[in-house]
Amino acid sequence: MTEEKVSTLIEHLAELRMRLIVSIIAVVVGMGVAWNFSNNLLDFMERPLTGRTYLTEIKKDIYAQVKELAPGLYSYYKLEQEVNAPEKQRVLNYSAPLEPFFMQCKISMLAGFVLALPVVFYQLWLFIAPGLTRRERRMVVPFVTAGTMTFCIGAMFFLTIIWPVIINFSLSYEAEGLQSWFNISAYVNFCLRLILIFGLIFELPVMALILARFGLVTYKMLAPNRKYALLASAVVAAFHADLITMFVIMIPIYFMYEVSVWMTLIFGKKDTVEEPEGQEA
Repeated sequence: MTEEKVSTLIEHLAELRMRLIVSIIAVVVGMGVAWNFSNNLLDFMERPLTGRTYLTEIKKDIYAQVKELAPGLYSYYKLEQEVNAPEKQRVLNYSAPLEPFFMQCKISMLAGFVLALPVVFYQLWLFIAPGLTRRERRMVVPFVTAGTMTFCIGAMFFLTIIWPVIINFSLSYEAEGLQSWFNISAYVNFCLRLILIFGLIFELPVMALILARFGLVTYKMLAPNRKYALLASAVVAAFHADLITMFVIMIPIYFMYEVSVWMTLIFGKKDTVEEPEGQEA
């Protein structure tokens, strides 16, 4: 390796270190801001423990139709008991000193990271900007805005749609001799991990769009590999123990890949067709 290449590599590493330092400072500041409402975030995560979610309202509507159309089945399966079931007040438990404090730190850290996403994406853009053309550098605002919004949409999609399904499924195993007892560390760590996963999953179309605009990814490259994308989605989701969580991760991953394929088709660089010599346009 020549001295020039070594010098260039050192400059890139120094640039990367500076961008990482700025991003970490932004996350720490965001963590300080998020600390003030971390308890509210924990309360939002605990809502499905009551057993009253949007799924409960859907069940009520379905059971109301069953009562109207088939009252015999309604009384035979005792659906009225499920409709009028009392709301249970379940709480999280902890068994180690300072365990709630560390969980509050983790919640604040992830929330601070979300608040610092515009800075993080902007630092990422500044790191890759020297290799871009002047026209490509103008995409910084769409990149930062789209990257931040899609991550937040993915996180909210999980918390409002997927998380109640997972907890509702877990609570369905409660019986006379089997009661739930959720530990705060397992509960919060599981939720935060999935929030991060879903946020990153929803980033796939944005990354595909950026790469397509740069000509690095094309529709013809992604479309034939759908079966491999489905396999990769299943492999990534298989790292989670239970089958329900595996499917709720695998389906959005593949769906975001499909969205990415169509994004490259619509917004990717178009193939230019050269005119034969001597032919007028």
